[in-house]
Amino acid sequence: MLYGIVAAITALFLAAVLAALLRVPALRLGLLDRRQRQRRVPLFGGAAVVLATCLVAVVGDWTGIAPLGDGIEVLLAAGGAVAALGLVADVWRLNARFLVVGTAVAAAFVVPYGDTGVVAGVAGVGWITFVALAFRSLDHADGVAGTVGVVTAFGVAACAAVEVMDGLAVLLSVFAAALTGFLMHNWPPARVALGACGSLFAGFLLAAAAVIARAGHDPVAGAGVLVALTAVAVADVVLVVLSRRLARRPLLRGASDHLAHRLRRLGLTAQGVTVLVAVATFAAVLVGVLVHAGWVDARAVLWVAGGALVVVLGMLRVTVYGPPRARGRRDRRARRPRGVGVARGAGGAGRGVGGALREARLAGRSVPRPERRPGSGSASVYAPRRQSEDQAHHPQSGVRRTGRSVSPQVNASLRVRNG
Repeated sequence: MLYGIVAAITALFLAAVLAALLRVPALRLGLLDRRQRQRRVPLFGGAAVVLATCLVAVVGDWTGIAPLGDGIEVLLAAGGAVAALGLVADVWRLNARFLVVGTAVAAAFVVPYGDTGVVAGVAGVGWITFVALAFRSLDHADGVAGTVGVVTAFGVAACAAVEVMDGLAVLLSVFAAALTGFLMHNWPPARVALGACGSLFAGFLLAAAAVIARAGHDPVAGAGVLVALTAVAVADVVLVVLSRRLARRPLLRGASDHLAHRLRRLGLTAQGVTVLVAVATFAAVLVGVLVHAGWVDARAVLWVAGGALVVVLGMLRVTVYGPPRARGRRDRRARRPRGVGVARGAGGAGRGVGGALREARLAGRSVPRPERRPGSGSASVYAPRRQSEDQAHHPQSGVRRTGRSVSPQVNASLRVRNG
């Protein structure tokens, strides 16, 4: 107990210091995450969380004060591999396929197939991969992913404590403390961000720990508990997928259509969005912990699923995409043949003013007549402007009668050629 408190405090301060230190090289290397199209946030905050969690957990296991156990060591190693893959994605922008495959391979090493069975174990691999990518998507606003991760970590640690998995509970407590230290710099307005490194590590660690804690229980009730523990991340992914499908937009194209973005459009501040998401996460996680401990009937998770569905359907009514009319108008103009306009221009030039007047009279439209100057007659419309007396008597001044300046050499050559 005493070691858990000391380890949590150490991880908190270590993550806070590392996040502040790693912010400088991230700025110099240009590893930034754009937020709200106005500012850029460094991405090495996730690396600080991973380093603080792994260092404190490894030191505790190496000294023998808090041994993690065989399965927990494998979990920590697999989480570190996923974090390294996310760091590569932050630096070189890997394709999403590599993230999916790499996370699934790492998840295949941590699922306890002896307790879950082959079918449930394969489903657990898919669930861990899905939740890890959901946390990657949840890192779209300041403080949201970190807050959801802290609350979920405490809930999963409680489930591990119920199953007397002390090593897993200590690891999750250290991870929650590290995320808390990171939130000192990520609270809106954020100075650092998790990035793919920290968000994939957080989602992978939490989902894998939940699967390990639920191994050996009823699969149906276990699925409900897993959904309750990660309800906010799952709801955000479902909301984004449905919204982009209905709008016929590519699924992998980024947009301001996540849960936090829609809440901001409803008038909430950035801090208000983070607090509201934290409250919703706490309510869902609490239901999951109570169902796992057996203090509440398993059907209580249906209330969590129904509430998440209501939130998704309600948030779909919030407008986040621009009107497609302007885009369609530009496409029609781009597809318009060029020859039509040229032919019309040529025909209009050939017919002249008289043809245009005749067509206007046939169409029944009234055409205003051109203004005439007093005493100028009908030819005054096409007649050139009258020249001044100085220009008329001095042709050597380098100015033609039409009003444009000409070089004196040109005037001399024209006079010689014309005699």
